[in-house]
Amino acid sequence: MRNNSEVTTLDLKETQMAIKSLKDYFQRDLANTLNLARISAPLLVRPETGLNDNLSGVEKAVSFDIRKHSINVEIVQSLAKWKRNALKEYGFNCYEGLYADMNALRPDEVLDEIHSVYVDQWDWEKIIKKEDRNDEYLHHIVREIYEVFKRAEEYIDQVYPFALSKKLPEEIFFITAQELEDKYPGFTDKEKEKAICFEKKAVFIQGIGKKLNSGKSHDMRSPDYDDWDLNGDILFWNPTLENSLELSSMGIRVDENSLVKQLKEANMEERLELPYHKALINKELPYTVGGGIGQSRLCMFFLEKRHIGEVQAAIWDDEIIKNCKDKGIKLL
Repeated sequence: MRNNSEVTTLDLKETQMAIKSLKDYFQRDLANTLNLARISAPLLVRPETGLNDNLSGVEKAVSFDIRKHSINVEIVQSLAKWKRNALKEYGFNCYEGLYADMNALRPDEVLDEIHSVYVDQWDWEKIIKKEDRNDEYLHHIVREIYEVFKRAEEYIDQVYPFALSKKLPEEIFFITAQELEDKYPGFTDKEKEKAICFEKKAVFIQGIGKKLNSGKSHDMRSPDYDDWDLNGDILFWNPTLENSLELSSMGIRVDENSLVKQLKEANMEERLELPYHKALINKELPYTVGGGIGQSRLCMFFLEKRHIGEVQAAIWDDEIIKNCKDKGIKLL
């Protein structure tokens, strides 16, 4: 444990060096732990392919025309569906996977201390067997990823022993969205997340997107990549902000049956005519598990920053810039 008299704050230069050191360590360990190979990822996709991530299903992607060629393209919002297709195209085998540095723009985002229009994350995907599509295997993968988080914390805290503190518990706590709703009746989704993270410090909330007994879902998730029964979010208690912080959305992906079921529930069955969705229905794509891990959020959490703009160069409105300046927060 560190003494209060020994606490220091990383300055701008030290922060930049720490960001690179932490990211290098984390992605190397993640790749070794999950047996992932790094590949190049697209910034642009054609909307008619169905490969872009629709997130909760309502966000509008940034699009433009390559004018001299009359090609309409979208900037990716994430690579959830693209990765699964890439695993097939690149010839990956069962229990092999890939990861990529994903850079995206999400113009519908509401800007605050943890949300930015610019999104940087490690997008990863791994081939599994159909019989792995169960709670036990999902929890196994979550625990493996959580151990990577713990080792990253130990590493960066050793590099900066007088600036950073240990924040993660020994084990991550598992709870379903329905159990969370039952535990905190009348709470909003964010209030429930804050309460359970304050209690357990590291939590995996399973079942994002599916309808609960209340008739509502815990948060939203696009119906055509995660299986709503076999997905979830990894959240930590962030003592710097005294709030919960989502570090990863992940899950076992839809199969041919859950794809149809979820699209029907979401009234989006027209997507079944898109090339990606047809390939899934025809069992031409592998069964997979995958997710995204926020790079800036990881750095923000472990480097104990009060605003995501301290670890990424992004765009902020005048009010946010003024508020940060008043609080002594230096935005990149």
